[in-house]
Amino acid sequence: MSDALLEFAAELRFFLPPVSRNGSVSVALDGTSSLGHLVQSLGVPLPEVGELTVDGRAVPPSYRPRDGDLVQVSAVRRPQPLPVTPPRFTLDVHLGTLARRLRLVGVDTDYHNDIDDDALIDLANREKRILLTQDRGLLHRRKLWFGAYVRGTDPEAQFNDVLDRFAPPLAPWSRCTACNGLLAPVGKETIEHLLEPGTRRSYDDYARCGACGRLYWKGAHHDRLAAIVEAARRA
Repeated sequence: MSDALLEFAAELRFFLPPVSRNGSVSVALDGTSSLGHLVQSLGVPLPEVGELTVDGRAVPPSYRPRDGDLVQVSAVRRPQPLPVTPPRFTLDVHLGTLARRLRLVGVDTDYHNDIDDDALIDLANREKRILLTQDRGLLHRRKLWFGAYVRGTDPEAQFNDVLDRFAPPLAPWSRCTACNGLLAPVGKETIEHLLEPGTRRSYDDYARCGACGRLYWKGAHHDRLAAIVEAARRA
């Protein structure tokens, strides 16, 4: 029986089985499995992997390890080089709050809470959107053109992770947080019949979504949202 030793970067070790989280894993070789297959069989999605090296030389995921190989598995470099810029995202159904935060700072973010995995991958592929998910199974799908695992258990940590990894250009207050449509200023006189009396008395500046018609103004939650925007700018 031949085997190879895979050493994983610290950023990838949480994907590994608990018994292997020191980062060094000895893997039995069958002579046919690729290095990419072996990495994923240990729980690490290939979209999270940066460079693969064997005894110091770079190899592709299709490389077939040999007996005694020492493999270094690095994490993707941050900010990550992308095939399309600026980045456009689609998010799985569990990341709705993250979707709203990304839209708040003007990042093109598709999100549906009623779409299955196959349709989600088809949409990402068709529109060349980066699929953001915490479902490792989605990232193991061969047909997915580009995906990323979102780190963090709360929306703030997830938001910071995406900003750190992709460094998307920001355009705060330019997108509808409900549907991702673009916002444009609208005169109060043209929409005041749609407003509640208290809103009509208290505010003069409004924007409207060109896609769904939703209206926006600097209401009671503006200071909290402005703090999120400012933190994103600093990040």
